[in-house]
Amino acid sequence: MYKNLIVRFSGWRVLWSWLEPLVLAVVITQFGVTLVGVDGASMMPNLRDHERLLVPKYETWLHKLGVGDFKRGDILVFKPPTQALNRPLLGNWLGQWTNQWTNQFNYRPFLVKRLIGLPGDWVRMSGGEVFVNGARVSQQFTAAYWRAQGCWDQSSLIADNARLDTATGRVSSEVTLGAGQYFLMGDNRSAVGSEDSRLFGPVAQRDIAGRAAAVVWPMVRRRVANYECQATSRPQDHVRFSGPAALNLRLLKRPAAFGESLSPR
Repeated sequence: MYKNLIVRFSGWRVLWSWLEPLVLAVVITQFGVTLVGVDGASMMPNLRDHERLLVPKYETWLHKLGVGDFKRGDILVFKPPTQALNRPLLGNWLGQWTNQWTNQFNYRPFLVKRLIGLPGDWVRMSGGEVFVNGARVSQQFTAAYWRAQGCWDQSSLIADNARLDTATGRVSSEVTLGAGQYFLMGDNRSAVGSEDSRLFGPVAQRDIAGRAAAVVWPMVRRRVANYECQATSRPQDHVRFSGPAALNLRLLKRPAAFGESLSPR
């Protein structure tokens, strides 16, 4: 009897020795920190394709428990609303996920965008400019690059769009966010550079995986990135890099424009 117990106990010890690393990995990535890769050019010039971001997941769990909240200007990792997969938006890359496989399994890829509006905020778009609760939010942190590239979009449909009704196709230049809703935009402000809340609507808190806190890979990158404005399919493949290499390990800080008072009046 005792020998049988010893054998069973030994078996469980062997099994646990195999499972322990997996359990620890799941706990760390779900409740500690994890790494997320950037896929695409929607956050250029601040983030480039294939860069790796550090995401402190514990912040997300605290926010969901009512402790603090994300702040305007944060870069967030999230899943788009389900309706984003059922309607190709401007024919851009997210619409390319709409196929039999993704519809069958309801797969939603993680996206990386910048937080513009918090629950209760009134967001308005006009000629590519962003207004939150009536106050203009300077876009200089990204606009200077896109103007230099000749890609700054001020006249397309998306430049004046804050909300798209996917059922009717109607667009509106403003939206008021409800409880638990967040408005996110890519830093890429070319005409088809980013599919974000202007097209698929606000993002629910439950779909936010976390805040990108730092870039950890690659360790260096070229200083100059020239973007091809006419590229519509996989624009990240049409970016030319040049110039000297610069250290790329960095904290992702909020642009100064978001430090101003933008609270609802």
